Amino acid sequence: MQGKPLMGEHCTGHAGVDRHSCLPAVWGPVVPAHRPLRIAIPAAPTASCLPHSPTQGLLSILLQTMNSIVLLCVLLKSLIQYPKLVGDDQDEETRLLMERRAEYLEWQRIRLEQEVEQLALKQVQLLQHLTVAALLVLVLVIWWMGGKRSVRREEPEEENVNANEEDEVGDEVVDEAANAENDDHAIADHEEDNDFDDNVGRILMDRIQWPVQDLQKGCEWTNNLMDNYTIYFGHVLSNSFYPVLQRAIGVGSAFEGWSPREQDVVYQVLIPMTPPRGHSFHLELDSAEQRHVRNFRVRVQLECTCSKEQQGENMLCFLHHPEEELRRNQDPSLLDTLCTASYLDVHKTARWFYQLVRAIWPALPQSHNWHLMPLPSRRSCQFKVTSGTESFRIEMFFGVRRGDSDIFVSSQPREAHTQSTAWPETYAVAEAEFFKHIAMQAPPDSLHLKCLQFFIRFHLGFSFPTYAMKTIVMHLLNGMPVSQWRRGDLLQRLLDINDSLGLCVLAKRLNHFIVGNQNLPQHIRLPPDVQRCHTHNLFHRLAEESAAHTQAIHEYRVLCKWFRRILAGEDE
Repeated sequence: MQGKPLMGEHCTGHAGVDRHSCLPAVWGPVVPAHRPLRIAIPAAPTASCLPHSPTQGLLSILLQTMNSIVLLCVLLKSLIQYPKLVGDDQDEETRLLMERRAEYLEWQRIRLEQEVEQLALKQVQLLQHLTVAALLVLVLVIWWMGGKRSVRREEPEEENVNANEEDEVGDEVVDEAANAENDDHAIADHEEDNDFDDNVGRILMDRIQWPVQDLQKGCEWTNNLMDNYTIYFGHVLSNSFYPVLQRAIGVGSAFEGWSPREQDVVYQVLIPMTPPRGHSFHLELDSAEQRHVRNFRVRVQLECTCSKEQQGENMLCFLHHPEEELRRNQDPSLLDTLCTASYLDVHKTARWFYQLVRAIWPALPQSHNWHLMPLPSRRSCQFKVTSGTESFRIEMFFGVRRGDSDIFVSSQPREAHTQSTAWPETYAVAEAEFFKHIAMQAPPDSLHLKCLQFFIRFHLGFSFPTYAMKTIVMHLLNGMPVSQWRRGDLLQRLLDINDSLGLCVLAKRLNHFIVGNQNLPQHIRLPPDVQRCHTHNLFHRLAEESAAHTQAIHEYRVLCKWFRRILAGEDE
């Protein structure tokens, strides 16, 4: 019992030595705790310290057993609180496995991207091959159609070649005969094409119900009436201070050669006015802030006439004579009769014009066989003349010319509510001059007016304005030769008009034909501000209101269905 010391006895010999340093090396390094655990185990009593008794051996065994139990508890606590860390060898192996896994996933991603790119490239190449194949088929079809048409031209050429090889004596005679025959075939082919197009146009002419009108007769009768009125206007107003009325100008659809109505055709004329003696007209733009309508005001200004008075004219100067003398010896000025605050009033001028027309009518030769019936209007002079079953409706506007151009400011309203002193700018005279220019260049069988009239009547009842359809036709007339409006071109021109309307509706834009157009015939005179300014958009409402645009697209689709039915002869 005393020969070998106990395990705990080796550590008790050095005071202050940590018992953890005395643990067996097999447990490996132990991480120190946050608070070092120090357990003092008392040294076992030696034999010299204990009394010699029979129980000495039993006590020694008990002490050794207790020391072993304490040591096992300490070791177990160390394992629980201070677990062994993973070794560096195991960390390096895990890292290598993770890196290999990441490299494998990256390789898989790159391979998938390459497969997707190759698949997309194959699809693009397939589309390219299909496109090339389609183009080749189209070329073959065109070549076959052209070859079929030129068969008859090739056969004479082959016969000529064989004849030249067999006999060279009559080369010149054979060549001349072959050329003549080829020319005959070419002319025959061209005539066949023209005959086909002409037959199509003739069928369309038969399918479309054209209005039976004699607009030329009505225009001639109206011009004769206006010429007679002009003569009497000059006599009656020669010594007055009312506006001087010039010769009437035929404007509007009837004088352009078409009409939206088969009955009740309105013959419109514009009567230019110039200032009377001692007066001058000055046009002032009243709607510069408005984008779509240009209204002017006609300011009336008194001018000095003292020099004319000294020359013997029977007139007093409105500026330098006393008002009492003027009131007693001379008629009132235009400012006192037809003006409102120094501006020419449309309503007053229309009432005065009505009275003048009715007063002169009995003196005209037409009054013997025709009856004059005035019609109500605040901004023009309208009346209807009848003789038995024949009648004409005439509307007279009056206006002031802008310089020496074909643009006027007139009484014709452009808006629902126009002030009495507002004179809208009108392009009716310039448009009438354009149609006269086309009529002089067009062949006798030109159908441009019939195309216009067909579409005008075809669109009645829908939201497309008549003026918009007229503008589309004017643009087409100005952009292609007039010779392409004959019966053989009827189908293509009708399709052009309908397609142009559809494009304008989709684009929500239709440019005005006169304003901003620098490609008009040279004899149509425009003021610089009208010719150079930005054009007006006649479809500005479609651009401003989405509901109006949606409605216009719907109506255009309905019109296209009707149009196809008419061309196919399904709707009379």
